[in-house]
Amino acid sequence: MENRDRLLTPGEVASLFRVDPKTVTRWAASGRIGSIRTPGGHRRFRESEVRALLRGDSDLDSIGSLALEASEG
Repeated sequence: MENRDRLLTPGEVASLFRVDPKTVTRWAASGRIGSIRTPGGHRRFRESEVRALLRGDSDLDSIGSLALEASEG
């Protein structure tokens, strides 16, 4: 991870994938997307990892199909 990597909220990630923020939270809970917890217990996502998933540059490229399923369902 870059030291300057921005942390995104579930809502920001959801808008990038065009899904509901709760969907992003489910992906994180199931380990499909990495997240960290703030001292207050909120989830945050590394922007570089999220962008890699959007580009399909990850082993978790199934996330794209998950986003499609979520938007169709």
